[in-house]
Amino acid sequence: MERNEMTQMDLESSESGTRVPADRAPVIEMRDISITFGRVRALDEVSLRLYPGEVHALMGENGAGKSTLIKALTGVYSIDAGTVLVGGDEHAFTSPAAAQAAGISTVYQEVNLLPNLTVAENMLLGREPRRFGSINVRAMNRRARERLESLGIDIDPTSDLGEHPIAIQQLVAIARAVDVEARVLILDEPTSSLDADEVAKLFEVMRRLRDQGVAIVFVSHFLDQVYEIADRMTILRNGALVEERMVAETTQLQLVKLMIGRELEALERLDREVSATTADESGTPVLKAVGIGRKGSLEATDLEVYEGEVIGLAGLLGSGRTELARLLFGADTADTGEVAIGSSRRKLRSPRHAIDRNVAFSSEDRKAEGIVGDLTVADNMLLALQASRGWLRPIPQATRNQLVEQYMAALDIRPADPTALMRNLSGGNQQKVLLARWLITQPDVLILDEPTRGIDIGAKAQIQAKVAELAAQGMAVVFISAELEEVLRLSDRLVVMRDRRKIDERPNRDVSVSDVLEIIAGEARSEQEEGDRA
Repeated sequence: MERNEMTQMDLESSESGTRVPADRAPVIEMRDISITFGRVRALDEVSLRLYPGEVHALMGENGAGKSTLIKALTGVYSIDAGTVLVGGDEHAFTSPAAAQAAGISTVYQEVNLLPNLTVAENMLLGREPRRFGSINVRAMNRRARERLESLGIDIDPTSDLGEHPIAIQQLVAIARAVDVEARVLILDEPTSSLDADEVAKLFEVMRRLRDQGVAIVFVSHFLDQVYEIADRMTILRNGALVEERMVAETTQLQLVKLMIGRELEALERLDREVSATTADESGTPVLKAVGIGRKGSLEATDLEVYEGEVIGLAGLLGSGRTELARLLFGADTADTGEVAIGSSRRKLRSPRHAIDRNVAFSSEDRKAEGIVGDLTVADNMLLALQASRGWLRPIPQATRNQLVEQYMAALDIRPADPTALMRNLSGGNQQKVLLARWLITQPDVLILDEPTRGIDIGAKAQIQAKVAELAAQGMAVVFISAELEEVLRLSDRLVVMRDRRKIDERPNRDVSVSDVLEIIAGEARSEQEEGDRA
Protein backbone atom coordinates (compact mmCIF):
# COMPACT_ATOMS: atom_id res chain seq x y z
CA MET A 1 0.00 0.00 0.00
CA GLU A 2 1.36 3.44 -0.84
CA ARG A 3 -0.30 5.23 2.08
CA ASN A 4 -2.43 3.44 4.61
CA GLU A 5 -5.22 5.67 5.94
CA MET A 6 -5.67 3.51 9.01
CA THR A 7 -8.28 4.62 11.53
CA GLN A 8 -8.34 3.46 15.14
CA MET A 9 -10.94 0.85 14.18
CA ASP A 10 -8.69 -0.37 11.40
CA LEU A 11 -5.85 -0.79 13.87
CA GLU A 12 -8.02 -2.83 16.20
CA SER A 13 -9.07 -5.22 13.44
CA SER A 14 -5.86 -5.34 11.36
CA GLU A 15 -4.91 -8.81 10.16
CA SER A 16 -1.21 -8.01 10.58
CA GLY A 17 -1.19 -8.83 14.26
CA THR A 18 -2.21 -5.58 15.93
CA ARG A 19 -5.12 -6.98 17.96
CA VAL A 20 -4.52 -6.71 21.73
CA PRO A 21 -6.34 -8.37 24.65
CA ALA A 22 -9.61 -6.67 25.47
CA ASP A 23 -8.61 -6.08 29.11
CA ARG A 24 -5.59 -3.95 28.14
CA ALA A 25 -5.76 -0.24 27.50
CA PRO A 26 -2.97 1.91 26.11
CA VAL A 27 -1.13 4.09 28.60
CA ILE A 28 -0.54 6.57 25.75
CA GLU A 29 -2.62 7.06 22.64
CA MET A 30 -1.83 9.59 19.93
CA ARG A 31 -4.66 10.07 17.43
CA ASP A 32 -4.35 11.63 13.97
CA ILE A 33 -1.39 13.85 14.87
CA SER A 34 -0.43 16.42 12.22
CA ILE A 35 2.45 18.91 12.31
CA THR A 36 3.56 21.32 9.58
CA PHE A 37 6.82 23.27 9.36
CA GLY A 38 6.43 25.99 6.75
CA ARG A 39 5.77 24.19 3.47
CA VAL A 40 6.69 20.78 4.86
CA ARG A 41 4.04 18.50 6.39
CA ALA A 42 6.19 16.58 8.85
CA LEU A 43 3.35 14.45 10.25
CA ASP A 44 0.11 13.67 8.44
CA GLU A 45 -2.59 12.21 10.70
CA VAL A 46 -0.28 9.74 12.48
CA SER A 47 -1.57 7.53 15.29
CA LEU A 48 0.42 5.64 17.93
CA ARG A 49 -0.57 3.39 20.83
CA LEU A 50 1.73 2.43 23.70
CA TYR A 51 0.81 -0.36 26.10
CA PRO A 52 2.21 -0.94 29.62
CA GLY A 53 4.75 -3.74 29.90
CA GLU A 54 5.67 -3.66 26.22
CA VAL A 55 8.63 -2.57 24.09
CA HIS A 56 7.31 -0.69 21.07
CA ALA A 57 9.67 -0.06 18.14
CA LEU A 58 9.13 3.12 16.11
CA MET A 59 10.36 2.31 12.62
CA GLY A 60 10.95 4.24 9.43
CA GLU A 61 13.61 5.82 7.25
CA ASN A 62 15.32 9.04 8.24
CA GLY A 63 12.80 11.76 7.53
CA ALA A 64 9.86 9.39 8.06
CA GLY A 65 8.67 11.43 11.05
CA LYS A 66 9.91 9.37 14.02
CA SER A 67 11.72 12.21 15.80
CA THR A 68 8.89 14.64 15.08
CA LEU A 69 6.35 12.24 16.58
CA ILE A 70 8.51 11.78 19.70
CA LYS A 71 8.89 15.54 20.09
CA ALA A 72 5.13 15.98 19.67
CA LEU A 73 4.55 13.46 22.45
CA THR A 74 7.12 15.03 24.80
CA GLY A 75 6.01 18.64 24.39
CA VAL A 76 8.96 19.85 22.32
CA TYR A 77 6.71 20.56 19.31
CA SER A 78 3.16 21.85 19.42
CA ILE A 79 0.56 19.83 17.53
CA ASP A 80 -1.41 21.38 14.68
CA ALA A 81 -4.15 18.74 14.74
CA GLY A 82 -4.96 15.55 16.64
CA THR A 83 -5.12 14.51 20.28
CA VAL A 84 -2.89 12.88 22.89
CA LEU A 85 -4.50 10.66 25.54
CA VAL A 86 -2.72 9.62 28.73
CA GLY A 87 -4.58 6.89 30.58
CA GLY A 88 -7.65 7.76 28.55
CA ASP A 89 -7.57 11.48 29.44
CA GLU A 90 -6.71 14.12 26.85
CA HIS A 91 -3.51 16.08 27.45
CA ALA A 92 -1.88 18.99 25.65
CA PHE A 93 1.80 19.13 26.59
CA THR A 94 3.33 22.58 26.22
CA SER A 95 6.83 21.60 27.38
CA PRO A 96 9.00 18.57 28.12
CA ALA A 97 8.49 19.29 31.83
CA ALA A 98 4.74 18.89 31.40
CA ALA A 99 5.24 15.57 29.62
CA GLN A 100 7.62 14.38 32.33
CA ALA A 101 5.08 15.32 35.01
CA ALA A 102 2.65 13.00 33.21
CA GLY A 103 5.19 10.16 33.41
CA ILE A 104 6.85 10.41 29.97
CA SER A 105 10.66 10.40 30.02
CA THR A 106 13.12 10.45 27.12
CA VAL A 107 16.75 9.36 26.80
CA TYR A 108 18.36 10.66 23.61
CA GLN A 109 21.21 9.24 21.54
CA GLU A 110 23.66 11.83 22.90
CA VAL A 111 23.75 11.50 26.68
CA ASN A 112 23.01 14.97 28.06
CA LEU A 113 24.25 14.49 31.63
CA LEU A 114 27.08 16.25 33.50
CA PRO A 115 30.31 14.21 33.56
CA ASN A 116 31.84 16.35 36.32
CA LEU A 117 29.10 15.36 38.78
CA THR A 118 28.67 12.00 40.50
CA VAL A 119 26.32 9.31 39.26
CA ALA A 120 23.91 10.04 42.11
CA GLU A 121 24.03 13.81 41.52
CA ASN A 122 23.16 13.26 37.87
CA MET A 123 20.33 10.88 38.68
CA LEU A 124 18.68 13.23 41.18
CA LEU A 125 19.68 16.62 39.78
CA GLY A 126 16.90 19.04 40.64
CA ARG A 127 15.18 16.44 42.85
CA GLU A 128 17.81 16.03 45.58
CA PRO A 129 16.51 14.99 49.02
CA ARG A 130 17.06 17.79 51.52
CA ARG A 131 17.51 18.13 55.24
CA PHE A 132 17.44 21.44 57.07
CA GLY A 133 17.55 23.25 53.73
CA SER A 134 20.67 21.48 52.44
CA ILE A 135 21.13 18.49 50.17
CA ASN A 136 21.11 15.25 52.14
CA VAL A 137 24.05 13.58 50.37
CA ARG A 138 23.69 10.31 52.27
CA ALA A 139 20.01 9.99 51.39
CA MET A 140 20.74 10.95 47.79
CA ASN A 141 23.40 8.27 47.42
CA ARG A 142 21.19 5.68 49.10
CA ARG A 143 18.25 6.43 46.82
CA ALA A 144 20.46 6.33 43.73
CA ARG A 145 21.97 3.00 44.81
CA GLU A 146 18.53 1.48 45.36
CA ARG A 147 17.33 2.61 41.95
CA LEU A 148 20.46 1.30 40.23
CA GLU A 149 20.18 -2.05 42.01
CA SER A 150 16.52 -2.35 41.02
CA LEU A 151 17.66 -2.12 37.41
CA GLY A 152 20.58 -4.51 37.85
CA ILE A 153 23.18 -1.76 37.31
CA ASP A 154 26.26 -2.41 39.46
CA ILE A 155 28.13 0.90 39.75
CA ASP A 156 29.11 3.17 42.62
CA PRO A 157 26.67 6.11 42.84
CA THR A 158 29.39 8.26 44.43
CA SER A 159 31.76 7.88 41.45
CA ASP A 160 32.09 10.65 38.88
CA LEU A 161 29.94 10.00 35.82
CA GLY A 162 32.81 10.98 33.50
CA GLU A 163 34.86 8.02 34.74
CA HIS A 164 32.44 5.60 33.11
CA PRO A 165 32.17 4.58 29.43
CA ILE A 166 29.32 5.87 27.31
CA ALA A 167 27.33 2.65 27.79
CA ILE A 168 27.23 3.11 31.56
CA GLN A 169 26.36 6.78 31.15
CA GLN A 170 23.45 5.67 28.96
CA LEU A 171 22.22 3.37 31.73
CA VAL A 172 22.54 6.18 34.28
CA ALA A 173 20.43 8.38 32.00
CA ILE A 174 17.79 5.64 31.93
CA ALA A 175 17.94 5.29 35.73
CA ARG A 176 17.42 9.06 36.04
CA ALA A 177 14.48 8.89 33.64
CA VAL A 178 12.67 6.12 35.50
CA ASP A 179 13.40 7.62 38.94
CA VAL A 180 10.58 10.10 38.26
CA GLU A 181 8.18 7.13 38.16
CA ALA A 182 8.03 7.08 34.38
CA ARG A 183 5.10 5.27 32.83
CA VAL A 184 6.59 5.70 29.37
CA LEU A 185 10.31 5.59 28.57
CA ILE A 186 11.46 6.74 25.12
CA LEU A 187 14.89 5.50 24.01
CA ASP A 188 16.06 7.29 20.87
CA GLU A 189 18.91 5.37 19.17
CA PRO A 190 20.35 4.19 22.52
CA THR A 191 22.62 1.51 20.98
CA SER A 192 24.33 3.53 18.25
CA SER A 193 27.62 3.84 20.20
CA LEU A 194 27.53 0.54 22.11
CA ASP A 195 29.29 -2.75 21.46
CA ALA A 196 27.54 -6.14 21.64
CA ASP A 197 28.14 -6.68 25.37
CA GLU A 198 26.93 -3.18 26.19
CA VAL A 199 23.81 -3.68 24.07
CA ALA A 200 23.09 -6.92 25.95
CA LYS A 201 23.31 -5.06 29.27
CA LEU A 202 21.00 -2.32 28.02
CA PHE A 203 18.46 -4.91 26.87
CA GLU A 204 18.62 -6.56 30.28
CA VAL A 205 17.67 -3.24 31.88
CA MET A 206 14.92 -2.68 29.30
CA ARG A 207 13.42 -6.10 30.04
CA ARG A 208 13.39 -5.34 33.77
CA LEU A 209 11.53 -2.10 33.14
CA ARG A 210 9.11 -3.81 30.76
CA ASP A 211 8.37 -6.46 33.38
CA GLN A 212 7.70 -3.66 35.89
CA GLY A 213 4.96 -2.36 33.58
CA VAL A 214 6.78 0.50 31.86
CA ALA A 215 5.89 1.17 28.22
CA ILE A 216 9.14 1.54 26.28
CA VAL A 217 9.50 3.24 22.90
CA PHE A 218 12.61 1.94 21.12
CA VAL A 219 14.02 3.78 18.10
CA SER A 220 16.84 2.00 16.27
CA HIS A 221 18.14 1.41 12.75
CA PHE A 222 19.54 -1.99 13.78
CA LEU A 223 16.87 -4.42 12.63
CA ASP A 224 18.36 -7.40 14.47
CA GLN A 225 18.10 -5.48 17.73
CA VAL A 226 14.50 -4.55 17.06
CA TYR A 227 13.63 -8.22 16.54
CA GLU A 228 15.49 -9.18 19.71
CA ILE A 229 13.86 -6.73 22.10
CA ALA A 230 10.61 -5.31 20.67
CA ASP A 231 7.07 -6.71 20.98
CA ARG A 232 5.18 -4.36 18.67
CA MET A 233 6.13 -1.82 16.04
CA THR A 234 4.67 1.24 14.35
CA ILE A 235 6.01 1.96 10.87
CA LEU A 236 6.11 5.47 9.40
CA ARG A 237 6.96 6.64 5.90
CA ASN A 238 7.14 10.23 4.63
CA GLY A 239 5.39 11.55 7.74
CA ALA A 240 2.44 9.15 7.46
CA LEU A 241 1.40 5.99 9.27
CA VAL A 242 1.98 2.81 7.30
CA GLU A 243 1.07 0.07 9.77
CA GLU A 244 1.17 -1.09 13.36
CA ARG A 245 2.30 -4.73 13.59
CA MET A 246 3.46 -7.40 15.99
CA VAL A 247 7.20 -7.94 15.58
CA ALA A 248 6.95 -11.72 15.83
CA GLU A 249 4.50 -11.79 12.91
CA THR A 250 6.60 -9.62 10.57
CA THR A 251 9.68 -10.75 8.69
CA GLN A 252 12.60 -8.38 8.26
CA LEU A 253 12.02 -8.30 4.51
CA GLN A 254 8.38 -7.32 5.05
CA LEU A 255 9.48 -4.59 7.46
CA VAL A 256 12.02 -3.14 5.05
CA LYS A 257 9.46 -3.10 2.24
CA LEU A 258 6.99 -1.27 4.48
CA MET A 259 9.65 1.23 5.57
CA ILE A 260 10.95 2.16 2.15
CA GLY A 261 7.89 1.39 0.05
CA ARG A 262 9.78 -0.63 -2.52
CA GLU A 263 11.88 -3.77 -2.99
CA LEU A 264 15.56 -3.69 -2.14
CA GLU A 265 16.36 -2.90 -5.76
CA ALA A 266 18.87 -0.19 -4.85
CA LEU A 267 21.17 -2.50 -2.91
CA GLU A 268 20.78 -5.35 -5.41
CA ARG A 269 21.62 -3.01 -8.31
CA LEU A 270 24.56 -1.64 -6.32
CA ASP A 271 25.98 -5.14 -5.82
CA ARG A 272 25.81 -5.76 -9.58
CA GLU A 273 27.41 -2.40 -10.43
CA VAL A 274 30.26 -2.77 -7.95
CA SER A 275 31.05 -6.34 -9.03
CA ALA A 276 31.24 -5.16 -12.66
CA THR A 277 33.90 -2.49 -12.01
CA THR A 278 37.62 -2.91 -11.43
CA ALA A 279 40.04 -0.19 -10.35
CA ASP A 280 43.26 0.39 -12.32
CA GLU A 281 46.33 0.10 -10.06
CA SER A 282 48.92 0.28 -12.85
CA GLY A 283 49.55 4.03 -12.73
CA THR A 284 50.70 6.51 -10.11
CA PRO A 285 48.62 6.50 -6.92
CA VAL A 286 46.65 9.69 -6.37
CA LEU A 287 47.46 9.40 -2.66
CA LYS A 288 50.41 7.59 -1.12
CA ALA A 289 51.24 7.47 2.59
CA VAL A 290 54.72 6.25 3.56
CA GLY A 291 55.32 5.36 7.21
CA ILE A 292 52.72 7.82 8.42
CA GLY A 293 52.08 7.58 12.17
CA ARG A 294 51.40 9.44 15.38
CA LYS A 295 52.60 8.53 18.87
CA GLY A 296 49.88 6.87 20.92
CA SER A 297 47.49 7.03 17.99
CA LEU A 298 48.76 5.00 15.01
CA GLU A 299 51.87 2.96 14.24
CA ALA A 300 53.75 3.80 11.04
CA THR A 301 51.51 2.84 8.14
CA ASP A 302 51.87 2.65 4.36
CA LEU A 303 48.89 3.12 2.07
CA GLU A 304 48.37 3.67 -1.65
CA VAL A 305 45.08 4.78 -3.20
CA TYR A 306 44.53 4.75 -6.96
CA GLU A 307 42.18 6.58 -9.25
CA GLY A 308 38.73 4.98 -9.37
CA GLU A 309 39.49 2.75 -6.39
CA VAL A 310 37.56 2.27 -3.14
CA ILE A 311 39.85 1.32 -0.26
CA GLY A 312 37.91 -0.19 2.64
CA LEU A 313 39.38 0.23 6.11
CA ALA A 314 38.09 -2.68 8.17
CA GLY A 315 38.59 -3.35 11.84
CA LEU A 316 36.97 -3.24 15.22
CA LEU A 317 36.31 -0.04 17.16
CA GLY A 318 39.61 1.49 18.30
CA SER A 319 41.61 -0.34 15.63
CA GLY A 320 43.08 2.85 14.18
CA ARG A 321 40.82 3.39 11.17
CA THR A 322 39.75 6.92 12.13
CA GLU A 323 43.26 7.83 13.27
CA LEU A 324 44.64 6.90 9.85
CA ALA A 325 41.93 8.85 8.05
CA ARG A 326 42.62 11.98 10.10
CA LEU A 327 46.35 11.77 9.38
CA LEU A 328 45.71 11.38 5.65
CA PHE A 329 43.68 14.61 5.73
CA GLY A 330 45.99 16.56 8.02
CA ALA A 331 43.31 16.88 10.71
CA ASP A 332 45.93 15.45 13.09
CA THR A 333 49.65 16.07 12.69
CA ALA A 334 51.80 13.03 11.88
CA ASP A 335 54.96 12.43 13.92
CA THR A 336 56.47 10.17 11.26
CA GLY A 337 56.19 9.59 7.54
CA GLU A 338 54.86 11.65 4.69
CA VAL A 339 51.96 11.81 2.28
CA ALA A 340 52.25 12.13 -1.48
CA ILE A 341 49.33 13.72 -3.30
CA GLY A 342 49.87 12.86 -6.95
CA SER A 343 53.52 13.54 -7.70
CA SER A 344 54.00 15.96 -4.80
CA ARG A 345 55.42 14.35 -1.64
CA ARG A 346 54.99 16.44 1.47
CA LYS A 347 53.58 16.39 4.95
CA LEU A 348 50.08 17.75 5.21
CA ARG A 349 50.12 20.44 7.87
CA SER A 350 46.41 21.15 8.02
CA PRO A 351 43.04 20.29 6.49
CA ARG A 352 43.34 23.47 4.40
CA HIS A 353 46.46 22.06 2.72
CA ALA A 354 44.57 18.82 2.01
CA ILE A 355 41.60 20.68 0.51
CA ASP A 356 43.94 22.74 -1.67
CA ARG A 357 45.31 19.45 -3.01
CA ASN A 358 41.83 18.08 -3.74
CA VAL A 359 41.53 15.79 -0.72
CA ALA A 360 38.20 15.80 1.15
CA PHE A 361 37.30 14.24 4.51
CA SER A 362 33.88 13.62 6.05
CA SER A 363 34.26 12.99 9.79
CA GLU A 364 32.44 10.25 11.71
CA ASP A 365 31.24 12.89 14.21
CA ARG A 366 28.84 14.84 12.04
CA LYS A 367 27.38 16.80 14.96
CA ALA A 368 30.67 18.11 16.37
CA GLU A 369 32.76 18.29 13.17
CA GLY A 370 30.24 18.50 10.36
CA ILE A 371 26.88 20.20 10.54
CA VAL A 372 26.26 23.81 11.55
CA GLY A 373 22.73 23.49 12.86
CA ASP A 374 21.77 27.16 12.78
CA LEU A 375 22.76 27.59 9.11
CA THR A 376 20.57 26.62 6.19
CA VAL A 377 21.02 23.49 4.12
CA ALA A 378 22.41 25.62 1.27
CA ASP A 379 24.95 27.36 3.52
CA ASN A 380 26.08 24.03 5.00
CA MET A 381 26.43 22.54 1.54
CA LEU A 382 28.66 25.38 0.28
CA LEU A 383 30.92 25.82 3.33
CA ALA A 384 33.92 23.89 1.98
CA LEU A 385 33.80 25.54 -1.44
CA GLN A 386 33.51 29.00 0.09
CA ALA A 387 36.41 28.26 2.45
CA SER A 388 38.60 27.17 -0.47
CA ARG A 389 37.79 30.41 -2.34
CA GLY A 390 38.38 32.60 0.70
CA TRP A 391 35.70 34.55 2.53
CA LEU A 392 36.42 37.75 0.59
CA ARG A 393 35.36 36.05 -2.67
CA PRO A 394 31.71 35.05 -2.17
CA ILE A 395 30.23 32.45 -4.48
CA PRO A 396 27.99 34.15 -7.08
CA GLN A 397 24.32 33.68 -6.35
CA ALA A 398 23.60 31.96 -9.67
CA THR A 399 26.39 29.47 -9.00
CA ARG A 400 25.10 28.88 -5.47
CA ASN A 401 21.61 28.14 -6.71
CA GLN A 402 22.82 25.84 -9.48
CA LEU A 403 25.12 23.80 -7.21
CA VAL A 404 22.58 23.44 -4.39
CA GLU A 405 19.80 22.40 -6.75
CA GLN A 406 22.09 19.93 -8.54
CA TYR A 407 23.29 18.14 -5.42
CA MET A 408 19.97 18.17 -3.59
CA ALA A 409 18.53 16.31 -6.57
CA ALA A 410 21.54 14.01 -7.03
CA LEU A 411 21.49 12.88 -3.39
CA ASP A 412 17.70 13.02 -2.90
CA ILE A 413 17.97 15.38 0.08
CA ARG A 414 14.64 15.79 1.89
CA PRO A 415 12.94 18.12 2.30
CA ALA A 416 14.08 19.66 -0.99
CA ASP A 417 14.19 23.09 0.65
CA PRO A 418 17.62 24.81 0.61
CA THR A 419 16.37 27.40 3.14
CA ALA A 420 15.56 24.77 5.79
CA LEU A 421 17.76 24.89 8.89
CA MET A 422 20.25 22.05 9.03
CA ARG A 423 19.28 21.10 12.57
CA ASN A 424 15.74 20.28 11.44
CA LEU A 425 16.84 17.59 8.97
CA SER A 426 16.92 13.91 9.84
CA GLY A 427 20.31 12.28 10.46
CA GLY A 428 20.37 10.61 7.06
CA ASN A 429 19.63 13.82 5.21
CA GLN A 430 22.23 15.69 7.26
CA GLN A 431 24.73 13.06 6.19
CA LYS A 432 23.78 13.58 2.54
CA VAL A 433 24.30 17.34 2.89
CA LEU A 434 27.80 16.72 4.29
CA LEU A 435 28.58 14.41 1.39
CA ALA A 436 27.32 17.08 -1.02
CA ARG A 437 29.56 19.66 0.70
CA TRP A 438 32.66 17.73 -0.28
CA LEU A 439 31.49 16.60 -3.70
CA ILE A 440 30.95 20.24 -4.65
CA THR A 441 34.70 20.79 -4.20
CA GLN A 442 35.31 18.08 -6.86
CA PRO A 443 38.00 16.20 -4.92
CA ASP A 444 40.39 13.64 -6.36
CA VAL A 445 40.41 11.75 -3.05
CA LEU A 446 37.34 11.41 -0.81
CA ILE A 447 37.79 10.03 2.74
CA LEU A 448 34.51 8.90 4.30
CA ASP A 449 34.52 7.92 7.98
CA GLU A 450 31.28 6.12 8.95
CA PRO A 451 29.15 7.96 6.35
CA THR A 452 26.13 5.70 6.96
CA ARG A 453 26.22 5.38 10.75
CA GLY A 454 22.81 5.80 12.38
CA ILE A 455 20.85 6.20 9.17
CA ASP A 456 18.13 4.04 7.67
CA ILE A 457 18.52 1.43 4.97
CA GLY A 458 17.05 3.63 2.22
CA ALA A 459 19.48 6.52 2.82
CA LYS A 460 22.29 4.02 3.31
CA ALA A 461 21.62 2.44 -0.08
CA GLN A 462 21.61 5.87 -1.73
CA ILE A 463 24.95 6.85 -0.20
CA GLN A 464 26.53 3.51 -1.05
CA ALA A 465 25.31 3.79 -4.62
CA LYS A 466 26.76 7.31 -4.84
CA VAL A 467 30.15 6.10 -3.61
CA ALA A 468 30.18 3.36 -6.25
CA GLU A 469 29.21 5.88 -8.92
CA LEU A 470 31.97 8.29 -7.88
CA ALA A 471 34.59 5.54 -8.04
CA ALA A 472 33.32 4.50 -11.48
CA GLN A 473 33.85 8.12 -12.59
CA GLY A 474 37.49 8.00 -11.42
CA MET A 475 37.39 9.36 -7.86
CA ALA A 476 39.60 7.62 -5.27
CA VAL A 477 37.67 6.79 -2.10
CA VAL A 478 38.79 5.71 1.36
CA PHE A 479 35.75 4.17 3.03
CA ILE A 480 35.40 3.37 6.75
CA SER A 481 32.47 1.56 8.33
CA ALA A 482 31.93 -0.58 11.41
CA GLU A 483 29.58 -2.70 9.28
CA LEU A 484 31.87 -5.18 7.57
CA GLU A 485 29.18 -6.16 5.05
CA GLU A 486 29.12 -2.56 3.85
CA VAL A 487 32.92 -2.38 3.56
CA LEU A 488 32.99 -5.61 1.58
CA ARG A 489 30.15 -4.51 -0.72
CA LEU A 490 31.94 -1.33 -1.81
CA SER A 491 35.67 -1.96 -1.61
CA ASP A 492 38.12 -2.91 -4.36
CA ARG A 493 40.85 -3.46 -1.78
CA LEU A 494 40.73 -4.11 1.97
CA VAL A 495 43.05 -2.78 4.63
CA VAL A 496 42.49 -4.54 7.95
CA MET A 497 43.40 -2.66 11.12
CA ARG A 498 43.94 -3.88 14.66
CA ASP A 499 45.34 -2.21 17.77
CA ARG A 500 46.05 0.98 15.79
CA ARG A 501 48.16 -0.61 13.11
CA LYS A 502 47.68 -2.22 9.71
CA ILE A 503 47.77 -6.01 9.94
CA ASP A 504 46.64 -7.04 6.46
CA GLU A 505 45.98 -5.71 2.98
CA ARG A 506 44.43 -7.67 0.12
CA PRO A 507 42.23 -7.35 -2.97
CA ASN A 508 38.55 -7.74 -2.17
CA ARG A 509 37.99 -10.91 -4.18
CA ASP A 510 35.46 -13.28 -2.60
CA VAL A 511 36.39 -12.05 0.88
CA SER A 512 33.69 -12.70 3.48
CA VAL A 513 32.93 -11.16 6.84
CA SER A 514 34.19 -14.37 8.43
CA ASP A 515 37.46 -13.99 6.55
CA VAL A 516 38.00 -10.49 7.95
CA LEU A 517 37.15 -11.58 11.49
CA GLU A 518 39.51 -14.52 11.11
CA ILE A 519 42.31 -12.13 10.07
CA ILE A 520 41.72 -10.05 13.18
CA ALA A 521 41.39 -13.10 15.45
CA GLY A 522 44.41 -14.76 13.86
CA GLU A 523 46.50 -11.69 14.56
CA ALA A 524 45.30 -11.75 18.15
CA ARG A 525 46.29 -15.44 18.49
CA SER A 526 49.73 -14.72 17.01
CA GLU A 527 50.32 -11.99 19.56
CA GLN A 528 49.22 -14.29 22.37
CA GLU A 529 51.57 -17.04 21.16
CA GLU A 530 54.48 -14.60 21.02
CA GLY A 531 53.67 -13.48 24.54
CA ASP A 532 53.57 -17.07 25.75
CA ARG A 533 56.99 -17.80 24.17
CA ALA A 534 58.44 -14.69 25.76
